[in-house]
Amino acid sequence: MHTLEQLRTGELAGVRRLKLSCGLTDFPREIFDLADSLEILDLSGNALSSLPDDLPRLHQLRIIFCSDNLFTTLPAVLGSCQKLSMIGFKANRIRAVPAAALPPGLRWLTLTDNAIEVLPDELGNCRELQKLMLAGNCLTSLPASLANCRQLELVRIAANRYTALPDCLLSLPRLSWLAYAGNPLTEGRELAALADAGAAGVAWQRLALGQQLGEGASGVIYRATLDEHTDVAVKVFKGAMTSDGLPRSEMAACISAGAHASLIPIIGALDAHPQGASGLVMPLIDAAFGNLAGPPSLASCTRDVYADGVRFDVPQVLAIAHGIASAMCQLRARGIVHGDLYGHNILHAHGGTCLLGDFGAASMFAPDSPQGHLLQGIEVRAFGVLLGELLLHCTTPLPILQALQDACVQEEVLQRPKFERIERALLAM
Repeated sequence: MHTLEQLRTGELAGVRRLKLSCGLTDFPREIFDLADSLEILDLSGNALSSLPDDLPRLHQLRIIFCSDNLFTTLPAVLGSCQKLSMIGFKANRIRAVPAAALPPGLRWLTLTDNAIEVLPDELGNCRELQKLMLAGNCLTSLPASLANCRQLELVRIAANRYTALPDCLLSLPRLSWLAYAGNPLTEGRELAALADAGAAGVAWQRLALGQQLGEGASGVIYRATLDEHTDVAVKVFKGAMTSDGLPRSEMAACISAGAHASLIPIIGALDAHPQGASGLVMPLIDAAFGNLAGPPSLASCTRDVYADGVRFDVPQVLAIAHGIASAMCQLRARGIVHGDLYGHNILHAHGGTCLLGDFGAASMFAPDSPQGHLLQGIEVRAFGVLLGELLLHCTTPLPILQALQDACVQEEVLQRPKFERIERALLAM
């Protein structure tokens, strides 16, 4: 975090990244002194409602974040910033998105938690768009022109007003990670799952909370003791909109997923929290497990980041791939799209034992519907991306697995193999 004083005294001359969060109501003109170097500008957590018309003077600007401000319109001046590829205006009051606000090289657009009812047709002109984050708005449709965005890989439209999935999404050749829970089209299935969760609740009074183990977008995870003798983990949801959707949708999907050797197990839903918070109680995962990868970075956009030098032997690769494929078979049979099938959501231990978790982007569907087949094809591509990463870090080339990976990421969604076939092929290997 930087300060206005540092900016005004010239202490920040030459910086490539600037972050200011100090109650700003106006854009500090001193930022233009950094025009020759500034690439990432983060003005989140202020009280801004506009940007200056001469913003393009920041001619090196690639990324801008203005979340948690007071904007009601996405500033049109953004579209004139020729190098701008990433825009984040989460949790403002945005209702209008002018076509002029969309720069030609846009790759990543985050407008989560606003009040947007419609998006311009010109969004389809953003041919480099890879990541589109729109959860928590008032949308009922997407522009049909979005079908032109053939590089689009990750879409979040949860917690809007959709009564049906937009047709323009389901045949996109690279779409791999889709979240649409918390809309009218999923409400019935979610409510039924939550009713089941309430019947199998774990009372707060039975838990003795210990140290915090971690924190994600949707909740905080604590170590705890259940009934004075069983070590467990407790995830307490924050009860707020996340970049993926609503915590209650995550809980519904977790409960519906059921038990599987490669899914993080659930003991039950949290009941009678003193502040009324929702949550999940899970077995405590052995410390031998660690994350397969780190989440995507600003540079990688939609691709996980693996530790330098990480390598997997052939048995590990096959065990991880088979375990995840088997888990995905079960999710599909239960009408669940995971929505975030990534290495960073997989815990693994030596030998290839693995556990898929984090259902924050999970959504529900009718398994035998025509759309169900398309949704499976989308998740198969995500699995194909994961296979490619495992192969990249494998100690030995595996041509037979490479052929399977190629089939999973082919452009025709319905031509990709189903998870049942993938599981059988991996088992045979």
